[in-house]
Amino acid sequence: MSTTRHATPTHSTVEKPRQFVFVLLDNFTLLCFSAALESLRIANRMAERELYSWRIIGEGGDVAHCSAGTGFKLDGDLDEVGRDDIIMLCGGINVQAATTKRLLSWLRREARKGPSVAGLCTAAYSLAKAGLLDGKRATIHWENQDSFTEDFPEVELTKSVFVIDEKRLTTAGGTSSIDLMLKLIANHHGEQLANSVADQLIYSSIRTDQDTQRLSVPTRIGVRHPKLSQVIQIMEQNIEEPISPSILAKDVAMSTRQLERLFRRYLNRSPKRYYMELRLQKARNLLMQTDM
Repeated sequence: MSTTRHATPTHSTVEKPRQFVFVLLDNFTLLCFSAALESLRIANRMAERELYSWRIIGEGGDVAHCSAGTGFKLDGDLDEVGRDDIIMLCGGINVQAATTKRLLSWLRREARKGPSVAGLCTAAYSLAKAGLLDGKRATIHWENQDSFTEDFPEVELTKSVFVIDEKRLTTAGGTSSIDLMLKLIANHHGEQLANSVADQLIYSSIRTDQDTQRLSVPTRIGVRHPKLSQVIQIMEQNIEEPISPSILAKDVAMSTRQLERLFRRYLNRSPKRYYMELRLQKARNLLMQTDM
């Protein structure tokens, strides 16, 4: 059992607060930023001392707007950070436009000093564009996975909710910021404190880097039929080179006619139609997020 204590320590044991530098990109996702920041605030409260401090900066140093339209006053421009600071880049919609040349130059310069650098939500794109994820494992929101894979083949992209690869950290967006922060808090100050923070957040199911982003196929389609789920999973894994209904049926020990009836009954469309919709969705993502 952990022996971490939450009582106020004596002066001799007080350490300098670990500083996080939040960098808000234009149209950043509010949830990924607030979830990370609140985790730090609550950790300080539960420990009854300042374990963490933070600054909020961004290009221009004035105001950054989240994707919901709300503006946030910044503490400063893209200035220098300390070697022991942790940079948290917060992305959101249209991250390509928000990844400016100035931001990329700043990221490369500061990363050379050796701090940990994290990309929350879509900000993994910015890190990859700066070359900071070359040869690293990373993750990004599932909606951006197809375009990311096309743009950055040198990055080992995963479907995990978060990834920590040495000094490069990435999250999938949404509440995955909480999972990452709880992992960092546990690494810094023990699991007891991390669990106390999760309790305060009413966060009853802490995920690890082994958990994947998306809901299971049965949950997503609202149907719990094992063979239907298996076929859809095969379709999703073979988008660029579609497999014929006859082969799909054979893979799950069914006839083509049985497979047709299964799709009609539960999804009100043919297997070919469903497959085409999956492929069109991928094409739409690539058109919206890349120049392809």
